[in-house]
Amino acid sequence: MKLLQNLLPGLIAVALSATASAQGFGPSVVVVADVELRELAPSVEVPGTVVSRYDSRLASELSAKLVWIAEVGTVVKKDETVARLEDFTFKLHEMEAQARVEREQARVTFLRSEKSRLDQLAEKNLSAKSQLDQIISDLAIAESEETMARVQLGLTQIAMHVTQIRAPFDGIVTERLRNIGERLNVADEVIRVVDPNSLEVVARAPLNTVNFIKDRAVLEMHNEYRSDIASVRTIVPFGNPQSHMFEVRLDANPEIWTVGESVRLAMPTADVKQVLTVPRDALVLRREGTSVFLVKDDMTAEQVKVSTGLSDGIFIEVIGEVQAGDQVVTRGAERLSTGMQVNIKNAAVAVNGAGTAATN
Repeated sequence: MKLLQNLLPGLIAVALSATASAQGFGPSVVVVADVELRELAPSVEVPGTVVSRYDSRLASELSAKLVWIAEVGTVVKKDETVARLEDFTFKLHEMEAQARVEREQARVTFLRSEKSRLDQLAEKNLSAKSQLDQIISDLAIAESEETMARVQLGLTQIAMHVTQIRAPFDGIVTERLRNIGERLNVADEVIRVVDPNSLEVVARAPLNTVNFIKDRAVLEMHNEYRSDIASVRTIVPFGNPQSHMFEVRLDANPEIWTVGESVRLAMPTADVKQVLTVPRDALVLRREGTSVFLVKDDMTAEQVKVSTGLSDGIFIEVIGEVQAGDQVVTRGAERLSTGMQVNIKNAAVAVNGAGTAATN
């Protein structure tokens, strides 16, 4: 609505000036822009998809029954539980392993005491060497068995820990892959968690563009609903022999894009070069060809034939008898002819570098 309000005065002024000029009442009111030197490169559009860098399908590490699972849409923090398995059996295993450790500890304590006693007797030649050797052997075996018991206890504690499936990062539950009450096997997928704030665009581009894309280069991307720019995060410069394409990944703004959106990216196919550009609105397309109207120093219009080349958003390369700094008519050129007097009214409406109309 604001854009329409800004445009309306300029459009009315142009229409009134054209009518006045046709009736011989005065010069035509026009809006102008400068011919500018810009760095442009030829490009090709390739499809891409917005994905999350952190998108995980979490699986069960145990064979057990699923007793609870988070609802779809739940926002979770890293290490927060998103699903829980039945843990009764694993608690019993942990109790058994703990009892085994305590038993082996008691045996080791007893044998160490016996060895200490026999050492004292051996110093006084009051005990047989074979008896001491037997105790030393029994103690070594007991210490080994205590270590194995502790390992078993550790394994049961790990099993207890993984009965709760935890989020590996901050994110949102996007899918429940199993339901409460189902019996799970090891590696069965249970729940999907996605981080919506770490987005990137995955695109596959023709191999002939790989030499013209650099890390952190900024590329334009758009779809039917929005447009933006994105910087190249990484390039995988190895082409698929069947498709002759390579992969490019770009950072995406999570405030603009959503996981799963399709976009189109402009990939350069040659080196950047400096060219003369005008806003697209300056082009006059007629049967005899493409032209622009220049505003001369004496405030008269001159029609100049041009050919077009590279483009970048609202700007397009023009080739012809124009030079940087010339003023071209962007609004009001429809009824102009060479030699007509014009009146510049850029105060009403102008074109800014973002490609939108704005009041000066």
